[in-house]
Amino acid sequence: MTSADKITSIRLILAPVFFIVYFIPVWFPALGALWTVPVLWVLFIIAELTDLFDGLVARSMNEVSDFGKLFDPFADTLVRITYFLCFVVDGILPALLLMIVLYREFGILFLRTLMMKLGIAMGARSGGKLKAVAYMIAGILALIAASLRRVWHNAALYDLTKTAAIIIFAISVIISLGSFIDYYRVYKNAKNK
Repeated sequence: MTSADKITSIRLILAPVFFIVYFIPVWFPALGALWTVPVLWVLFIIAELTDLFDGLVARSMNEVSDFGKLFDPFADTLVRITYFLCFVVDGILPALLLMIVLYREFGILFLRTLMMKLGIAMGARSGGKLKAVAYMIAGILALIAASLRRVWHNAALYDLTKTAAIIIFAISVIISLGSFIDYYRVYKNAKNK
């Protein structure tokens, strides 16, 4: 594993930790929910920063590899699906949008597998990177809503933040579908060569 891959692997560890911390107040109400808010934010921020830094490290240390091109988007998908699942179960984001995201991500996984059969490791493309930014913003807004519910019971502010999270999440889903079409076009062109 390269240095960049080690940074990427942090997200694989943080995803289940985020899930567990998110639901500890549900499973063990006596422990309270207040303490989970800063912990969830730290986990979220570290996960998002590792997504930024692994690519920078790979390019700066000339460690870009076929493995990394596949490992990085896999880790991204795992951590973001974990966030979104928490927010859906908590009633912040709609399940329908998560299902579309899941179908898209499995579709991309299948296309990447087909590309590997052609001897090509398909890394992230600009549409996929834009989708990742939109996912991150939707995640931030949803986590703000979750934090407000746990810390400060202001229904109006919670509803406003929740609505903003849903709107950005819906936009990110549209972007993700557009990027899927782009990935499919890349696969089709590679296959026809």
